[in-house]
Parts: sequence; C-alpha cells; structure tokens
Amino acid sequence: MENLIRKITLGLGVLLLCFCTKVEQQDSASLENNTPLGQASVVDEDSEPNILQIAIRSEDHSTLVAAVQAAEIEHILVNAGPLTVFAPVNSAFEALPEGAVEDLLKPENKAKLTGVLTKHAAPGSYDLAGLKKEADRGRRLYMADGSYLTITVEGDDIFVEGAKVIASVQTSNGIVNVVDKVIL
Repeated sequence: MENLIRKITLGLGVLLLCFCTKVEQQDSASLENNTPLGQASVVDEDSEPNILQIAIRSEDHSTLVAAVQAAEIEHILVNAGPLTVFAPVNSAFEALPEGAVEDLLKPENKAKLTGVLTKHAAPGSYDLAGLKKEADRGRRLYMADGSYLTITVEGDDIFVEGAKVIASVQTSNGIVNVVDKVIL
C-alpha cells in the first residue's frame, strides 16, 4: 500500500510539473508575441465582436488600439459590460499638439495614458438615442476615470465634451461611439 501511495504521489508530482511548465511556456509565448493575456486573447469566431475587436478591425482606430495596448488595458474592453467607449479616430489624435501622442505612448507615461483612455469610457450602454435622452434631461455622463462629461445636442449632432459623435456601433459588450476629438 505504501508503495502504491508513493507511485501515485510521484505521478501527480510529474503531472503538476508538466502542467506548470506548459502554462509558463504559454505565458512566455504570449508575452513575446505581444498578445494580451486573459480574456482579451480569447478568439471566438461565433460570437458578436466586443469593443476591442471592433476597434482592432477599424483602420480609423489604429492609434487608439496602439494606445490601449501601450496602457495594457485590453482586458477592460472585453469585459461583459455594458460599457460605452468614445473612440477617437486617427485624425483626432493627429490634431493633438506635435509629439503629444508619442509622449503618451512612452512606458514612463503609462498612468497618464491610462487616465486619458479611461476618460473615454462610461459604464452603461449609451447609443445615440441614449445620449440624446441624457442631454435632454440635463445629465452629465459619468466616466470610468471618475469625471463627468457634458452631452450637448446641436440639431441632429451629438457632442460629448465637445467631441462630435460620428457613428455608434453596437457590440457584444456595449457601444462604441466614434468621435472626432480626443477628450482631454
């Protein structure tokens, strides 16, 4: 009996060692390939795309995606939500002062970059109709960074803190509102 217990213990130890080595190899490979860990790296061809997947697929949001990756907050954009993201187009980043984007993308400015990006995300689901409703009620929109942004309606146009909402896209975990300015 003692011999059997020793063999089982040894077998479990070898199995555990193999499993830990495999997990470590997967994590190292993920880091080397710059793929995010956790939910953000899950590939699912059957489900509706989430906020991160919509942004990645959009040529007009490559700067935003680079910023999200530099801030290492991909996992936030794939959570169950609902979440509303105001996604500045590339030209919005280009309109910032020269060198501003490059400066924000530096590793030493990760906290500042994260602050800028979280100012573009609101808990809840606010499509165009929802934004108009909030504006009509005179409400300000609570953002993930703890700030409140003003929503205004001018004719058929909706603005969030001065950034015009160009389009609204439903995702599996919320809404992406494409905007023409970076909200600072």
